[in-house]
Parts: sequence; C-alpha cells; structure tokens
Amino acid sequence: MDIAGSVALVTGSNRGIGRRFVTQLLERGASKVYATARRPELVDIEGVEVLPLDITDEASVAAAAAVAQDVTLLVNNAGIATTGSLLRDDLTDARREMDTHYWGTLSVLRAFAPVIERNGGGAIVNVLSALSWFVYPGSGGYAAAKAAEWNLTNAVRLELAGSGVSVQGLHLGAADTDIMAGYEGSMVDPADVARASLDGVEQGVAEVLVDEWSRGVKASLQGRPESFYAQFA
Repeated sequence: MDIAGSVALVTGSNRGIGRRFVTQLLERGASKVYATARRPELVDIEGVEVLPLDITDEASVAAAAAVAQDVTLLVNNAGIATTGSLLRDDLTDARREMDTHYWGTLSVLRAFAPVIERNGGGAIVNVLSALSWFVYPGSGGYAAAKAAEWNLTNAVRLELAGSGVSVQGLHLGAADTDIMAGYEGSMVDPADVARASLDGVEQGVAEVLVDEWSRGVKASLQGRPESFYAQFA
C-alpha cells in the first residue's frame, strides 16, 4: 500500500507513538489524517482533522466511523498500561486493560474494516508489544490483554484475506514515551516505531518487530520457559 494519497485514522494520537504516526503520515503524503483522542483538545498537530474517540465507548466509535467514511489506513494505537497482581490486587485495572486493548480494538476494527473494504482496500496496523509473548512481575493484566490483541490481529488478518486489506501486528519493547516514565532500561525512539511500521505497510509485511527486545522475546518462545524466566527470579 502507498502511504501517499491514503486517508489515515490514528487512535490515541495526542502523544507518544500515536503522535509520531500522525506526523510521519503527513510527511509521507497522506491526503488526510484523522487524529483521534479521548481528549481531542490535546491534539495540537497542524494539518489534521481532529476527532474525539474513546475506543472503549461503542457510541464514540460509531460516531467517529460515521464521520471518517473515507479511511483507507487505520492505526490502532490507543492504549493504557497498568501494574498489579492478578491474584492479590483488585481486578479493576486488569479489566480495563482487556476492555481497552482487546474489546476496544475489536470495536474499532468492526467499525472501520468495512469502511476500508468499501474504499477499495488498504491497511490496518495494531500496535502490540513484546509483552504479547511474555510477562514480567506486575504486568499480568497488560500482558494478558496484549496477548489477546495479538491473536485478535491474527484472526482479523485471516478474515480479511482476499479483501485487499492487509493487517499488521507491530511489536516493540519499550519506547521513550510518557507511558514509560520512570523506566530505566533501553528505549526506542517512538519516531522509529512509526517509521518501521509504515515501511512495513508499504511492503505488505504482516508483523513488524521494531527492536532487539521484541525479536529476542519472540525467538525465546522456541526454548524452555524456565530458561527465559530465570532472569525474573
């Protein structure tokens, strides 16, 4: 798919990776970019059409889809990140993770996949995580939701096969964004995340692994989990 001339919609575009997607789409010649956010007043990028969109609210998703009937490229980026124990803590945050990353993403997909098909085809990007394939202590709710979103991505790709709509799963370790504030490990530039994904869209790549961490974690699935998880003991 050519980015130039496309009509794109990016969820969670007011900051971080979503913001970098929007700016790079404009730089690559997208004819229109819908920049969406739960708080649209926080989107301050020139040259975009700003839409309110809370992906956990079906009415909000339907309203956005009613406006953006010309979309050919969808970037599902909106997300949250919480921590806590699945066995001992209140499960409110764990449910929010699943409501956002699984049910919210699915709601947006159900609204916009038919739009993209009617417009002659295009592409969908789901921003996933290396945590689709592993978990570290305290990240159980987020990791479980991302694992569900990963296989959701695979399922939707199969359902859309032959329709002219490609579906990309985008995986990364940690990006230098507000959501990772306080993290002391290595982080990738969010602009590099958006760049790798959009390069993959133009090449028709089904899965983009942005960094060594995501590539290493996926490769570890072939080995014994005891060996991998020894680092968290």
